[in-house]
Amino acid sequence: MTKVDRRKSLPCGAGLIDELRAVVMSLFSREEILKRLNEKIQSGQPIIGGGAGTGISAKLEEAGGIDLIVIYNSGRFRMGGRGSLAGLMPYGDANAIVMDMAREVLPVVEHTPVLAGVCGTDPFRVMKLFLKEVQAAGFSGVQNFPTVGLIDGVFRANLEETGMSYGLEVDMIRQSAELGLLTTPYCFNVDDAVAMTRAGADILIPHMGLTTKGSIGAHTALTLDQCVQRIQEMHDAAKKVRSDVIVLCHGGPIAEPEDAQYILDHTEGIAGFYGASSMERLPVEPAITNRIREFGQLQFRPSRAGS
Repeated sequence: MTKVDRRKSLPCGAGLIDELRAVVMSLFSREEILKRLNEKIQSGQPIIGGGAGTGISAKLEEAGGIDLIVIYNSGRFRMGGRGSLAGLMPYGDANAIVMDMAREVLPVVEHTPVLAGVCGTDPFRVMKLFLKEVQAAGFSGVQNFPTVGLIDGVFRANLEETGMSYGLEVDMIRQSAELGLLTTPYCFNVDDAVAMTRAGADILIPHMGLTTKGSIGAHTALTLDQCVQRIQEMHDAAKKVRSDVIVLCHGGPIAEPEDAQYILDHTEGIAGFYGASSMERLPVEPAITNRIREFGQLQFRPSRAGS
């Protein structure tokens, strides 16, 4: 895929204008990305996307052959040892955090589209203008995170009633699609799936809740069989709206490769997996813990008495 090298010197004259226009556009075009992803699907290969809370996470994910990298504000909290749901709490400006993380991640990713987790309900930004900033920064697409879709009960009802609704996230996806950004929204039920598909979602991600397992993962979750049913329902509803939408799976008990394989084995048309904790937290926890234990088994030769 064609990528703009922002490090080279800009030309003068008319060439400068063309170069500036190129820089303002995202580094990978929506058409290029979808062409490559659909070719993978046709060849029977799954689409794999993953969150990156640090530059090294992004570099290693790219080295592993990941298809899409997503920067979420929750990634900063997650890699800081806090639970991913910290990204939904008032611990920082979610959209500003993502733009700050872009400086760390985008320069070290060479061949993979990077998407921004955008808080579509942000009341302090004119979303159309902010999405242009996202695109100009070098992001190739967006996802709706933080999302009110993870909230339920009276609190969720009050959010919907007071102008901080999931509908604003749908609007953000629609505006992003109009700008030519790749759109990969989370959805939580059939109505969400239909709304996001109508808004122009390229890749739909049925979200099964906070990822389980590990030291800061959830302990309350759906079963894999419950996930199978929900994901299939959202897939089927979306495909009735637009047959070209790609549907993946994410979250809850779908934490390890074997969990994702179970979902793919028991559903039809689900073309891959999106992971965040699964990609950068769960692999790191045992690796670092076990490495420290290995070093802790080292033996040394004590000094001789009197020497």
